[in-house]
Amino acid sequence: MSAPRNTAPRKVFGRLSLPERNFVAEALRAETVGGVLLLAAAVAALIWANAPGLHDSYESVSHFHFGPSALGLNLSVAHWAADGLLAIFFFVAGIELKRELVAGDLKDRRAAALPVAAALSGMAVPALVYTLTNLSGGGSLAGWAVPTATDIAFALAVLAVIGTSLPSALRAFLLTLAVVDDLFAILIIAVFFTSTIDFVALGGAAVGLLVFWLLLRKGVTGWYVYVPLALVIWALMYNSGVHATIAGVAMGLMLRCTTREGEEHSPGERIEHLVRPLSAGLAVPLFALFSAGVAISGNAIGDVFGKPETLGVVLGLVVGKTIGIFGGTWLTARFTRASLSEDLAWADVFAVAALAGIGFTVSLLIGELAFEGDAVLTDEVKAAVLLGSLIAATLATVLLKLRNAEYRRMWEAEERDDDLDGIPDVYEEDDPAYHLRMAEIYDRKATEHRRRAEVLARENAREEALGEAQEEPGQGPGEGPTRATGLPK
Repeated sequence: MSAPRNTAPRKVFGRLSLPERNFVAEALRAETVGGVLLLAAAVAALIWANAPGLHDSYESVSHFHFGPSALGLNLSVAHWAADGLLAIFFFVAGIELKRELVAGDLKDRRAAALPVAAALSGMAVPALVYTLTNLSGGGSLAGWAVPTATDIAFALAVLAVIGTSLPSALRAFLLTLAVVDDLFAILIIAVFFTSTIDFVALGGAAVGLLVFWLLLRKGVTGWYVYVPLALVIWALMYNSGVHATIAGVAMGLMLRCTTREGEEHSPGERIEHLVRPLSAGLAVPLFALFSAGVAISGNAIGDVFGKPETLGVVLGLVVGKTIGIFGGTWLTARFTRASLSEDLAWADVFAVAALAGIGFTVSLLIGELAFEGDAVLTDEVKAAVLLGSLIAATLATVLLKLRNAEYRRMWEAEERDDDLDGIPDVYEEDDPAYHLRMAEIYDRKATEHRRRAEVLARENAREEALGEAQEEPGQGPGEGPTRATGLPK
């Protein structure tokens, strides 16, 4: 007879495995620092672009061109930031995606169903909201993809600022969701924002990628080999008409993200550890500095709600993202017989879905591509992205603050390490050695408490003996001299 099938419902947002928890914690720390720098760069851009006397200098620097014209790379500073520096960001995104596919949550089809479904619905619903808004208002449908992207660094920076101790399972879900989101955003850029293709340049980029892959397979090391090759591949990809950031993704996906015998970390993890600070600390903040500098005024904010294109972006980020991610998560859990972890409520998932409505880096990039040639509308759409992200961040902050005390309790339980071995106790509950260590700790504590009790008992006995010695024979309580006056009552 065949073994009975396990019909126990699977837990949604249950506890992560210890290796996955450690990886997520380190990745989120780096993303959080990058998010804070991103926020600072966005604020600096807005001040630089709107402060009296500084606006002209912002425009001059943004539109300053440099680079070899013979290679088709005489680009503006803003263009270099969008097509050049963001390639580093997408290179890291490619490594993250590869790791998720071979060693993370996306490796298990059942576990992958939730973030993939949430990401897909979290992109489809905002696009639908934008499209319906512009169909009813007579606007342009070109920006349908603008509200589809989530900015994980910006979202984590918001979490860092408001100080919520969001459980690691929800943070991991947000990270995996953003990785899948980035994948589909890359596909959207490659498919929908490539107008003309230079097949010679594209073929050269493909050959360069093949050489890159062969060098990796042969175990060749040395940055002096890969960095020049990566620059050639990027330049050929740019000149092919395909967005140059695709080159970064492709190279990231080629790195090996599984460990072999004798390796503590895979090559992908090591390179990501080296490149992530460059991406989060330099590339993305500089892109934000030269993309987020739009003129903001009372009339401009009012215009955001008056034009279908900008209104569609705001509604897509705030309403579409929240409903799409929450709905996709709930439906997936409902039809896969999965149940929510006992410590969480669906309100927590809704709050995280609202937080995912923060779309910044990729949304700004898609906005530039969607309305290329219309500088006024491009700036208005950028303002809509900023406003929509701000509203989503505010909404998520309110929702998360309502449960912050509960999150802190869960976080403390996850981090508790009474035996001081560097591993949280919740991961050692089935380990006999852990219980032996705890028994020794409790024995030492019990011995110490008994010693203190004995000392306290001796002190009390000594005080009682002194009190009796001070009483004269034949005197009852209260008959002797008072302490205050020394006189009999």
